[in-house]
Amino acid sequence: MIDVVGTLRRGAHELVAHIDFPLLMITAAIMGVGLATVYSATYDSAHRMMSQAANMGIALVVMWFVSRVPPQKLMGFAIPLYIVGLLLLVAVFLFGIKVNGAKRWLSLGFTRIQPSEIMKIAMPLMLAWYFHKYEATLRARHYMVAALLLVVPFGLIAKQPDLGTALLVGGAGFFVMFLAGLPWKVIISLVAAGAAAAPVLWGMMHDYQRKRILTLIDPTTDPLGSGYHIIQSTIAIGSGGPFGKGYLNGTQTHLEFIPEKHTDFIFAVYSEEWGLLGNVVLVFLYTLLIGRGMMIAVAGEGVTHYRRAAAQTMFSRLLAGAITLGFFTYAFINMGMVSGILPVVGVPLPFMSYGGTALVTLFLGVGILMSIQTHRLRTRK
Repeated sequence: MIDVVGTLRRGAHELVAHIDFPLLMITAAIMGVGLATVYSATYDSAHRMMSQAANMGIALVVMWFVSRVPPQKLMGFAIPLYIVGLLLLVAVFLFGIKVNGAKRWLSLGFTRIQPSEIMKIAMPLMLAWYFHKYEATLRARHYMVAALLLVVPFGLIAKQPDLGTALLVGGAGFFVMFLAGLPWKVIISLVAAGAAAAPVLWGMMHDYQRKRILTLIDPTTDPLGSGYHIIQSTIAIGSGGPFGKGYLNGTQTHLEFIPEKHTDFIFAVYSEEWGLLGNVVLVFLYTLLIGRGMMIAVAGEGVTHYRRAAAQTMFSRLLAGAITLGFFTYAFINMGMVSGILPVVGVPLPFMSYGGTALVTLFLGVGILMSIQTHRLRTRK
């Protein structure tokens, strides 16, 4: 006789076998806060919230599929994904569609894609594979090759221009190099060289990019133009006070003062309604997310058997670490931008801002972290 109950149990177990529930619960909590905030920001147009819920569903499915791919197989995608991403960036440079002065999109006839999003995953994947391949013989020349692999897509993305995405891709690549053992003296030298080259870099910037930096110093110089975003967002954050104005009661939000309130500036909407206390809770959730990611990534040497890291190869450690620190970069740049301590560069708040492409990319990263964690556990068994 067929054991129906046992078969169903085994099937259910297999469905969730590669889900890391602590990581899923943390991201679900942030997404829940984000979905409620998107509704508040667009309460007069409910289709935004429904669309975001659909985006979340698609992203979770992508996460589930990726989590089932062993890290060894992920290595096989490194070179093809990097090459495809690079070719698409070149295609954008040559044939891309210009929207609002920026050439970031590529038309496929039935839809448009933004190839720079691919590089957010392809870049750390490629460099993690590269350092894993030469782990036993790492020399200075390997870091130089890695820097070249990073600079080419960074330059193509910055040229679109899309400084926000370029920073995220560049940050992901740098984190891989740093975790692979890039010497501190090299890092300090690069910082010094960057500072020395600041006048040259300033001359290479577009007019609107220079204006954003000047606006950061004093947004009141152009309160109805380039300074409007920062002024309104900081007013919203400050008006929230310690405990906020209450859900759906944000005046800056509902009187249409905050621009891009459901995307890049969603943090201002959240801060106005929930205040300092709500911000502490949100930062705590992001801290848990980063902490869980680093627990998966940190190398196992020097810790007990029960506390060993999930990542057992250099490839897994570098990839997990870069993805996790990428989440930190996302959140830091967005919150800093909205709070007026960083220039406005158009980076969404991870797992909260409205948008499908960015959300799928983020959950690709979460799926990779789950793959590294759960396949390590199943291997031990």
